[in-house]
Amino acid sequence: MNTLTTSSRLAGLLKQWNITGENSGVSTGKQWLKGEGERLVSVSPADGSEIASVRGASRSEYDHAVEVARRAFPEWRAWPAPKRGEIVRQFAEELRKHKAELGKLVSYEMGKSYQEGLGEVQEMIDICDFAVGLSRQLHGLTMHSERPEHRMYEQWHPYGPVGIITAFNFPVAVWSWNTALAWVCGDVTIWKPSEKVPLCSLACQAIINEVFVRNNVPEGVSVVINGGREVGEWLSHDERIPLVSATGSIRMGKAVGAAVGQRLGRSILELGGNNAIIITEKADLDIAMHSALFGAVGTAGQRCTTTRRLIIHDKVYDDFTRKLVRAYGQLRIGDPLDEKNHVGPLIDRAAVETYSKALDTIKEQGGKMLVEGGVLSGKGFESGCYVKPAIAEVKPEMPIVQQETFAPILYVIRYKGGIDEAIAIQNGVKQGLSSSVMTTDLREMEHFLGAAGSDCGIANVNVGTSGAEIGGAFGGEKETGGGRESGSDAWKAYMRRQTNTINYGTTVPLAQGIEFGL
Repeated sequence: MNTLTTSSRLAGLLKQWNITGENSGVSTGKQWLKGEGERLVSVSPADGSEIASVRGASRSEYDHAVEVARRAFPEWRAWPAPKRGEIVRQFAEELRKHKAELGKLVSYEMGKSYQEGLGEVQEMIDICDFAVGLSRQLHGLTMHSERPEHRMYEQWHPYGPVGIITAFNFPVAVWSWNTALAWVCGDVTIWKPSEKVPLCSLACQAIINEVFVRNNVPEGVSVVINGGREVGEWLSHDERIPLVSATGSIRMGKAVGAAVGQRLGRSILELGGNNAIIITEKADLDIAMHSALFGAVGTAGQRCTTTRRLIIHDKVYDDFTRKLVRAYGQLRIGDPLDEKNHVGPLIDRAAVETYSKALDTIKEQGGKMLVEGGVLSGKGFESGCYVKPAIAEVKPEMPIVQQETFAPILYVIRYKGGIDEAIAIQNGVKQGLSSSVMTTDLREMEHFLGAAGSDCGIANVNVGTSGAEIGGAFGGEKETGGGRESGSDAWKAYMRRQTNTINYGTTVPLAQGIEFGL
């Protein structure tokens, strides 16, 4: 393959990270292994160009990389947590320097708009800033003992090597959510990126390695192992890796969870969503419109938090759907690096096929198209990955509505009763990631947020389903997996809890008043 068959759109940008025609995709930090495994070709969905290719890991290279990480762990965990935080702080500074370039690579390799690519790098910066503060706040608890002259407390210790499996739709941000927290906690990380976007992982490893070399960080604190599905399977079954964090499809998450659970390891699963916005009769329709529009078409419908369903009260249904259809007519679809465009391509032609089949299924099951979909062709759409965002009027019980189609297809559902009816429709799917209600009524808002309300991990009021901030723990319930990444106290998932009791007296009283004298 020729080096960079991309009309040199990113040639200079990739050169700074030593990304050429073919690259090793296996790194232990200071060294890049040969890459004796599967050859992964990165094809931009923006224009169909082959950007570069990456050689994945063989099993022997995988084992070597894991052993390097294991050797690094004892030294890394011995660094004081604030000192580890300083490394993460410097990483954030490097990301600030490279924000435009890395955002452009994310946009071109994955297909999301350049603005969203920049936003993804900003998420990396934000989680690093969060983790720096956290490095001085890894707090335990103290408890009063029932025994005299005894003290009890809890503390937290790092697990060791943490496996991180990420999806194509957020090729850098989700890795950083896990990695920044794991590093300040004292863990080392082993990253298996999506085989659809391998170049982003090479860029991230090149950026962090500059920081590591300057600070004499042991080799193996950051490991990248590109490859196909088998690498994820190796990680999941590997007893040397106590924790695996996996982000992706429900199918993938079930396989990872079963494999890790079988060996009594720990997993953090952040899987699919089938997210809904409830629009009540008391909603501010302008706020609802803006929230629904970005939620449904942002990243071409390829976010786990994408708005899939609108549950609209009968009294505002006709008015709102007319406005929504009109807004869809103003969307600009095209090259994601052109900032005038709102919607970029799907990740590949397999995704386009899934989208097209879903449109056929909607009609077969009795749905009515309010905005017709379709695959775009002609000038500017040569990659075959561009599609029209579609809107379908459906019944909530239709099988196609119950599943997640990773594409810009929005379902609109009418309800006539109160907020309870709308919440029942929203909760009536197997996924439980993100949810929203649009209302100016305090009682409706509180009911939605209460114990009988949304069953999702994220529940918003007058905010869309998409676009979470790193300050809150991110994840969902039911088939979304139950894991939490990013902010709040999600750091506890990357550490093991230890309860300590200290006897500073001269006798040995037993708990529960047990007598055991000789």
